Amino acid sequence: MKSKLRSFLLLMLITGSLVNITKAQDTVIRASDAGRLDSLNSDILKEKRLIEVFVPPDYKPGDANKYDVLYVLDGGNWNTGLIKQIQHYLGGEGYIPPAIIVSVLNKDRNRDLTPTHMDNWKTSGGADKFLGFIKNELIPYVNKTYPSNGNNTLWGHSFGGLFVIYALLNEPHSFKSYIAVDPSLWWDNVYLPKIAAGKLPVLTGLNATLFIGGREGEDGKGMRIDTMDAVLKKIAPAGLTWKIAMYPEETHSSVRLKTTHDGLKFAYWGYGKKSPEIHPSNGILLKNKPIKMWYFGDTSRTRYTTDGTEPTLASAKLKNEFIVSAPGKLITKRFSYSGRYDTSSTSEFKEGTYLPAASKVKNLNPGGFHYTYYEGKWDRLPDFSKLKPVQSGLTDTGFNINKLPRTNNFALLVNGWLQVKQDGYYFFVLVSDDGSKLYINNRLLINHDGLHSNDGGKSYILPLQKGFYPIKVEYFQKDGGSDLKLLYLTPGMSDVKQFIPVPFELQYHK
Repeated sequence: MKSKLRSFLLLMLITGSLVNITKAQDTVIRASDAGRLDSLNSDILKEKRLIEVFVPPDYKPGDANKYDVLYVLDGGNWNTGLIKQIQHYLGGEGYIPPAIIVSVLNKDRNRDLTPTHMDNWKTSGGADKFLGFIKNELIPYVNKTYPSNGNNTLWGHSFGGLFVIYALLNEPHSFKSYIAVDPSLWWDNVYLPKIAAGKLPVLTGLNATLFIGGREGEDGKGMRIDTMDAVLKKIAPAGLTWKIAMYPEETHSSVRLKTTHDGLKFAYWGYGKKSPEIHPSNGILLKNKPIKMWYFGDTSRTRYTTDGTEPTLASAKLKNEFIVSAPGKLITKRFSYSGRYDTSSTSEFKEGTYLPAASKVKNLNPGGFHYTYYEGKWDRLPDFSKLKPVQSGLTDTGFNINKLPRTNNFALLVNGWLQVKQDGYYFFVLVSDDGSKLYINNRLLINHDGLHSNDGGKSYILPLQKGFYPIKVEYFQKDGGSDLKLLYLTPGMSDVKQFIPVPFELQYHK
């Protein structure tokens, strides 16, 4: 199975190895962007309203897949065309999931998008009815007619951005995310920031995100985003994760690009991210002998506990290096901004003693472990005792997994004796594509079975004594790229982040 880039980068950090990267060639992708022009009669607005709906290109009628919905105010190609392209780009980069885009076409934007009436804007002040139409008529219609999962984002620019803030304050549970592009918060003597002071504190249980983008400079100041910034800094509710970004050298129109790009990434932060991987993943601790832990990911919203309780944002912040001083269950959790893409992992460290070593074993020869090669198709590690070997040999300097008779649909059983030259903690990493297991002293330490790509490996730490230990590695490869590495750190390398293969002179076979 093919490695993903993020897994490859993690492996680079763990092993410090140099790998040749083959640059992918461009591929022509023909995706249909044709939307469906639809309409519904609004009892609230007393008029027919047009929408254009774009479902993900891969969606086929009858599929069970459901999607988030992005509602675009001031619909039409001017805004929706830009948003479609940004969505395709971010989706291709793995930042956001596929989504439905609903382009809400205008009839009278001055009426629909403004919260109060101003005399010099003749039809203004209809935001209340327009919000009622969206909440009570448009969203239910979309949920019934299209493959929506009920998670909605609202996007608006200028007056549309003003309306986005209005919707957050008045119907905060209708949307999961709010993106306001250069919102006209100057409206009616900064009406919305004024009422926000009374509405924000009572908004509870949101798990929502708000992203506001504006312009630096005098023209940008005129939008009065600063007034909303001051209110949010004082009284934003705990369930609202928000950010305001001010962009230099942009116009009222051009700022749509950067705000939409950054706003969507912000709304979906955490999407597609793996669970936080702590190394070592599990292990055995000696009493009063702490170990150093490593984390190679983003620490900004990652927390952990060591008593087995579920972490919260108030828990200890994870660092790239930290110490575990006592046995227990370590739970690590990365918090997404919306709460929908939180991921966690659990590591368990048991109190124990040194694994007993053999001081001497008869008929051992250094220079590699023994391996046996098998052929077959499996989705999990097979029972090797029931297989007929095809080839055998040593994992010496001439051994290369890519030179075996097959590159797919094969398995390896590697066993021998590992020589340990000093007492202390030994840190093992097993990297494989597909499944593998590591045994020492006939004890299963790492279980990395199943179909998966090279994901950076699983790790284990344990105290070993000077002497010899029986060691066994089981491995199978189904299809895609094959990979198998057994790496370790010795006690003398405990402060080094570069894992190495077990030296050949410490690999013994009978």
